[in-house]
Amino acid sequence: MTLVEEINEKRKEIRTDGYPMSIGEWISLYENKEVDIHPEFQRFFRWTPQQKSNLIESLLLGIPLPPVFVSQREDGVWDVVDGLQRLSTIFEFIGILKDERGEVLQPLKLLSTKYLPSLQDVKWQVPDEAEDKKSFDQDLRLIIKRTKISVSIILKESDANAKYDLFQRLNTGGSQLSPQEVRNCILVMINKDFFLWLQGISKHPSFQETIALSERPLMEAYDVELILRFLLFTRINENHFTNIGDLGVFLTDKMTEIAQDPAFNKAEWEQLFKQTFDVIAEAIEDKAFKRYSATKDKFLGGFIVSAFETIACGIAYNLAEGTLSDNLVQKIKDMWKNEEYTTWSGTGITATRRLPHLIPFGRTFFSND
Repeated sequence: MTLVEEINEKRKEIRTDGYPMSIGEWISLYENKEVDIHPEFQRFFRWTPQQKSNLIESLLLGIPLPPVFVSQREDGVWDVVDGLQRLSTIFEFIGILKDERGEVLQPLKLLSTKYLPSLQDVKWQVPDEAEDKKSFDQDLRLIIKRTKISVSIILKESDANAKYDLFQRLNTGGSQLSPQEVRNCILVMINKDFFLWLQGISKHPSFQETIALSERPLMEAYDVELILRFLLFTRINENHFTNIGDLGVFLTDKMTEIAQDPAFNKAEWEQLFKQTFDVIAEAIEDKAFKRYSATKDKFLGGFIVSAFETIACGIAYNLAEGTLSDNLVQKIKDMWKNEEYTTWSGTGITATRRLPHLIPFGRTFFSND
């Protein structure tokens, strides 16, 4: 197939539409539950109060905003694919934004901006009896409501994965989201129950104790990414590692597959996950995935992902097979003196190169055979 033929074929898979809509119309869609901005996403998109105030300033000054991308579901509701933070900010300012529990959040109070310093402490509207009278008058509210934001619609006739591909393309690179936060958003759209299951098991005390991550990676959902690696690498056929390519793309594609696989046994995997980290926590607590110094006989530094992949997935594999070795503390110490491990876990070794070696190594090394 030629390049032109490939383009023509793929263009047929994505059906789109688009037109400008007033903010008043966006408000009506939200209040009537005809647009889903996924309140679960709000934990991932972290705009500051100043960024939110700057958006309202842009609306007042007539500065055009980028279009909002939505995907039309089978029930006709629009899923917001890109533009969630813009719409959320507008709805929060107006005082209609709801959280995951369906409760209305406190209306946004604006901050001073570069061109409109008088926006400091201004609200959309305040009750007549309120002491603070700093709010928009009717003219300013109408300016906001009549401002138009274009919508680009991926129609329901499009390929089923089109909106997920678009979401990933629009929310990576220059985005503030981490790779796993983007995956989490995709998961919410694909299979919310699977997302909630991952969130639930990520709180398992033994898991959190052994990975011992700092606040920043936890905020960026790195613990959930580690669970995804655990699910994918523990039982994967070793031959599949030869075609991994880019690890981020691999994780996203495989996550999408298992989230939509009715045969995926969450109860069985949850049991193995908890058993694995209970065993590790009991043996070595929070030192499992840190570097071991034989000369100092101490575990040093912070979390090392290659150690996690080798140890956690190797132990889990052997727990499932009933072949787990005894004395895990000594085995982990010995691993750091093993030439194969140190060769393929060193600085500069990419995941694409290390995984075909370390996953099979972990399975063998932690076996009692």
